[in-house]
Amino acid sequence: MTTRHVTVGVDGSLIAVRALDRAADEAAMRGTALEIVYAVHDIDEAGPILASAALRARDRHPGLPVTTAAVQGSPVQALLRHGRDAALTVVGTRGLGGITGPLFGSVSLRLAAHSHAPLLVVRGDHARARRGGVLLLGLESEADTDAPAYAFEEAERRGAGLRILRAWTYRHLTPELPDPLPTHRLQDDVVRQARTEQAVPRFAVAGLREQHPGVGVEIRAVRSGPAHALLEATREADVVVIGAHRRPNRLGPQLGPVTHALLHRSHCPVLVVPTGPTGQAATITR
Repeated sequence: MTTRHVTVGVDGSLIAVRALDRAADEAAMRGTALEIVYAVHDIDEAGPILASAALRARDRHPGLPVTTAAVQGSPVQALLRHGRDAALTVVGTRGLGGITGPLFGSVSLRLAAHSHAPLLVVRGDHARARRGGVLLLGLESEADTDAPAYAFEEAERRGAGLRILRAWTYRHLTPELPDPLPTHRLQDDVVRQARTEQAVPRFAVAGLREQHPGVGVEIRAVRSGPAHALLEATREADVVVIGAHRRPNRLGPQLGPVTHALLHRSHCPVLVVPTGPTGQAATITR
């Protein structure tokens, strides 16, 4: 039994039930405890919902260690604090539309932008965590290290195949030239870039493949916008793993466009892995 737990946020909604069920599955798969967190204005309101959630989790996985926590205040603050040392924090969404509900609206986006720990946003029709299947990794560059390492560990834990997708778009290599490249030179240029892009993911995960020889790996580099390519690939994946590439902003770190698109439109659950400093995670008050 590991000491790191799985944290899930609930609020009494049906969306929260999906997140709770998935979190219980994830905790059972990891052999760790489940912590159920409910952030409310009045602590006295939390008891019945937390008791019901704990009973449901124990019925789903008998013997699963379950704890509950009622927190007065912001769901963001509560989940950041309780999930800081967690193996995983889980929240939910509704269908294939936008993230909705008081707990799962801007809260999910802000958690992804600030969390120090991995965050699973339950999307699509994959309500139950299962062994096997396909884990999809979106690889932005060979400088990505945290998300690939986590993806290999997850694939090994789940007995899943790992599909690595690198999407790229052609950029003119000599923009200072006043006239476009001749057609044959343009074609050669695209071919050279394609070969380079094909090599990027293979080089980036070479060491991880040696460390996890039991993980079956499929690597693809496609000429396409990264958001579009990943969204299409999520149709055939059980989970998509993406690094939280955060950009500094006067209001705090902001998610990159690919992560943002996946959180809103992915066809499967999205597992967001922190990739660096999380800035103002401890200072959010709303």
